[in-house]
Amino acid sequence: MADQFIVLRDLSRTRMAAPFERGAAAEAPGEPHVEVVGLGKREVADLARDPSVAAVARPMPTSVPGAPEDADAPPPEAEAGDRVTWGVRALGADASARTGAGTVVAILDTGIDATHPAFTGMTLVEEDFTGSGGGDKVGHGTHCAGTVFGRPVDGMRVGVAPGVERALIGKVLGDDGKGSTAGTVKGLLWAIGNDADVITMSLGIDFPAAMRQLEERGLPQFLATSIALESYRATLRLYDSLMRMIAARAAFGTGTVVVAATGNASHRELRPDFEVGPELPSAAEGMMAVGAVQRQPSGRLSVARFSNTFPQLCAPGVDVVSARTGGGLTSKSGTSMAAPHVAGAAALWWQELRARGEGARAAAVTGQLLLTAATGVFDDGADFADLGAGLVQAPR
Repeated sequence: MADQFIVLRDLSRTRMAAPFERGAAAEAPGEPHVEVVGLGKREVADLARDPSVAAVARPMPTSVPGAPEDADAPPPEAEAGDRVTWGVRALGADASARTGAGTVVAILDTGIDATHPAFTGMTLVEEDFTGSGGGDKVGHGTHCAGTVFGRPVDGMRVGVAPGVERALIGKVLGDDGKGSTAGTVKGLLWAIGNDADVITMSLGIDFPAAMRQLEERGLPQFLATSIALESYRATLRLYDSLMRMIAARAAFGTGTVVVAATGNASHRELRPDFEVGPELPSAAEGMMAVGAVQRQPSGRLSVARFSNTFPQLCAPGVDVVSARTGGGLTSKSGTSMAAPHVAGAAALWWQELRARGEGARAAAVTGQLLLTAATGVFDDGADFADLGAGLVQAPR
């Protein structure tokens, strides 16, 4: 019986060069192409001999990362009378001369409420990869979008880069907050094909759901676990291959910064060493993995109890105020809320480097994000395995 597989190809490998053109062919940029097809064991084995095939993996279920208990609430009273969210201020975005103008940002999430005042005047290019239609019935994607580039709402600045004029909204999680790695990979290729400077994803693989799906097919638990683990490993290889192709394309253009939330599976409130590593896709090669931090009464910051460890950067992820589906504002917590802060900062750095005329490229933007990250804002004894290079900062 044939199973569904994601097949990632690098079409640049299929080109035949004339004898004196071999060098030029070898230097061709990666040309990623993805298809989802039904394959038997023999067909999967045959693909391994196809030079254009970069990776093959079973689709795995994806979802909004497991949310902390206080994930959705009214804006905190202390912030209700303020005119800038604490996340925007922590990054120094409110003091930056840059707004993200001229930067194209892609958000792969649950869609967007395009009628929300936070997105007034923007060009929003929407594409649905779930089959559930446009819009955002979950609210997760709208909140994330507001943090990246939202305009002021009710007098409060919620967006790190409110000057972004064009955004690509890939709906890869459906109206139930669930999706598939097939949709995520298609969304990534769509965003790259539409010249995104920054892509941000606040989602993860739902491994327990993958196990349940296999067991519901009648497989014993041990076998279901083995197949799910192999699928996870193959998916990591697929993301790694795709990110290498994206990096190769950067040599022939400006490239794309890809940001992803590390996930919310840690439980430091139970014991300090209850720390889970970054989930896919954030664990893939070349992804900017983002962890979450929270405010302390002292005014300093600490890692959020739920934030998965080993990020590359950290950003505000607790009591983050942003756009609510249907209008108004709401507060959410999670690494889902931290990743859009980094995407917004990346948009500011794209604009900054273009203004400097120093060669605005994805590698240079990534370098600035890492080099300028703040390290002196955390509690004493902060573990930088939880915080990465530090708290992301806007250009000043």
